[in-house]
Amino acid sequence: MNILITGGGTGGHLSIAKAIGVACKNRGFNVYYVGSTSGQDKLWFDNSDIFNTCYFLDSRGVVNKKGFAILYSLYLQIKAIIASIKILKKHKINAVISVGGFSAGGASFASVICKIPLFIHEQNSILGTLNKILAPFAKAKFCSFKLNGFIQTSYPINSDFFYYARDRNKLNTILFIGGSQGAYAINSFALELCDDLLKRGINIIHQCGRLDFERILNGYKNFNFINIEKIDDSVKFTHKNGSEVLLFSFDKNLIHHMKNADFCVSRSGASSLWELCANRLPSYFIPYPYAAKNHQYYNALFLGDLCRVVSQNELNKEDFLNYLYDLDLLSISRGLKSVISSNGVDDIIDIIISKLEKNI
Repeated sequence: MNILITGGGTGGHLSIAKAIGVACKNRGFNVYYVGSTSGQDKLWFDNSDIFNTCYFLDSRGVVNKKGFAILYSLYLQIKAIIASIKILKKHKINAVISVGGFSAGGASFASVICKIPLFIHEQNSILGTLNKILAPFAKAKFCSFKLNGFIQTSYPINSDFFYYARDRNKLNTILFIGGSQGAYAINSFALELCDDLLKRGINIIHQCGRLDFERILNGYKNFNFINIEKIDDSVKFTHKNGSEVLLFSFDKNLIHHMKNADFCVSRSGASSLWELCANRLPSYFIPYPYAAKNHQYYNALFLGDLCRVVSQNELNKEDFLNYLYDLDLLSISRGLKSVISSNGVDDIIDIIISKLEKNI
């Protein structure tokens, strides 16, 4: 079977594409990918051994564009559709799986034009613009939140997040995830908390993003560390009491840092949220305030009392520290185990195969 996966732009969409791609490959399918030259698509999948072939087309987002910019974006989307039609025919694609994001536009619309079964996954609790347009044409629609007309499955996550999962019962290390591009507010909050945490013997792991790396690096250098050491692409700072800060800009294998953490401060994009749940890592979510339809806030609300959600403009060091030190880590960690299953990606593929077989 020949499967084409499309979508991306951000790490959230790309992590789903990766999980589905790996699962399809493990089943012996020929798997292809269509993404964009914009966003993070090439960073994730250029020279990837998951896909038989990867295509990166010149496409841009259309939403929130105005004037000439929207016309140019639409022009690029039309070019992407034409290029995708050729790709679909060349590889005799049996089904297209769209994971959303502007990267998915060309191949998704091409599948509709070519009458190739289209399956879509909505990662967030609120339906995105592209998926809203594509939904009537899709053979099946999937989401891990409750959306009308969508099949609810566990989130498609790389199995490593479950493999390295553990119950947390003692606060030794906090992970700050500033994202691949950096989240200025979270990065600044980590610096604000640094002295208090280190004095209590709590280690810090901090992914700050490429754009904010120099600022945060210099910020940590202002503290009185007894040793600063460069290790590969990371910088390790050692406090006089032995506590450490590990700073790096970005790591595609974030799970290797997540497994060492006992608590996390993060945005609440769907992939980040569900990956943290899979790893049973208690978290403090600071939703990105400019996310479309404020979907990150609603994503985090889905977890109820199993997390804390705080608006970026309401961040307060004392409130955070009081919450952190009164936290029942073990109870929350065990609670997170019940909200997600490791079978999510396989359930999606099983349903897709079933739908395709009915049309053979």
